[in-house]
Amino acid sequence: MLQHAFKEWAVICEALGQGQQSLILRKGGIDETDGEFALDRTQFWLYPTFSHQQNDGIQEEARPLLQQVEVNRPPAGIVRLQLWAEVTSIYRIREELPALLLSHLHCWSEETVRQRFNYRTPGLYLLVVRVHRVPKPHEIAETPAYAGCRSWVELEAPLSTEGSTPVLDDESFRIVRKQLDLLLSPTAYA
Repeated sequence: MLQHAFKEWAVICEALGQGQQSLILRKGGIDETDGEFALDRTQFWLYPTFSHQQNDGIQEEARPLLQQVEVNRPPAGIVRLQLWAEVTSIYRIREELPALLLSHLHCWSEETVRQRFNYRTPGLYLLVVRVHRVPKPHEIAETPAYAGCRSWVELEAPLSTEGSTPVLDDESFRIVRKQLDLLLSPTAYA
């Protein structure tokens, strides 16, 4: 059972759900304290949002995913939760180049990464997440309490994760984590 959800572009949620990426880059929402992101939970629902995602915000190769999420978009006023994530590592990226070198591991465009990195104080948080899919999506009403530019949402009631399965098998996820460790902590392997 999980009662908290993390807002992310629907196209990124789809990429996470298909195992095309296992990381989330985050700066912070406007409604968050000082606009700075904080990791409130290590397990949470992925709450797909449609308001800020855009064609130019993702890499060319991810555009079919954007079309797919638009076609499968739930009716207005409904949020479909079918994926939950567990944070296995968190990095604070303080230089732009390492953030840009991760482009093969996510769907955001270079311009989106640059904008997020340089917004207010330079830097980004990178969450490595193990994503799980529930057998049947939960469809809930989108309430005014869920609105706004914030990362975290407390749902009205906890939702069951029973029967969920990881999107990536153990070995595939281990490979992703090793790639991130090599790119972001090179001295650990020197």
